Amino acid sequence: MDERPLGRRAYGSIPHLPGSELGGDRYLPPTQVRWLVERAPKGSVLTVEEKLDGSCVAVANEGGRILALGREGKLAATSGNEARRLFADWVDPHRFDWLGDGERVVGEWLALAHGTRYELSHEPFVAFDVLRSSERLRRADWVDRARAAELTLPFTVHRAAIGVEEALALLGDGGHGAIDPPEGVVYRLERSTAPTLVAKVVRPGKVAGALLPENSGRPAIWNWRP
Repeated sequence: MDERPLGRRAYGSIPHLPGSELGGDRYLPPTQVRWLVERAPKGSVLTVEEKLDGSCVAVANEGGRILALGREGKLAATSGNEARRLFADWVDPHRFDWLGDGERVVGEWLALAHGTRYELSHEPFVAFDVLRSSERLRRADWVDRARAAELTLPFTVHRAAIGVEEALALLGDGGHGAIDPPEGVVYRLERSTAPTLVAKVVRPGKVAGALLPENSGRPAIWNWRP
């Protein structure tokens, strides 16, 4: 029996752009790279946002039940990870009743420092995607609903095609209180006739999970605790 209520992962992996710290993931094909860093297709909307460094989690509406999930799709409340359990405790079902049946909002849970410390001026959850089954919804289809629920969205770095080095330079210290250099950026290309294209850039030299106790040999660092 599948332990995942949705029968699938809550979120998959995002390809990298050239110049990103690869970390075992995959790169975007060259034609799509050019759309993001040189010239976006006519009629498309391209946004570059800050990439947050925490735990990828989701809140899903499954048959009217609001579920707090880890990225792999399992219930956060039953996780052996304390930060995931804190996420489950944080989720107020009434606050996510804007999700339609079968929709899930995915975001970064910043309570525990993974590789970047944050001095947060907002809640530890930052929403960056809404999906229906395997379909990524366009931002215009959900952003107003998320804002009405007072959810935090990623800091916008740029709104057109831009090279990787230029995007990282514009990112600067980011918009979420990063104490250490921000992890990177995410490019989002939306078109009316094609699925949304998303790709990421992880700052060169970034070591994933460097601050986690199992990697550092030191106590956990919390950006937020209730």
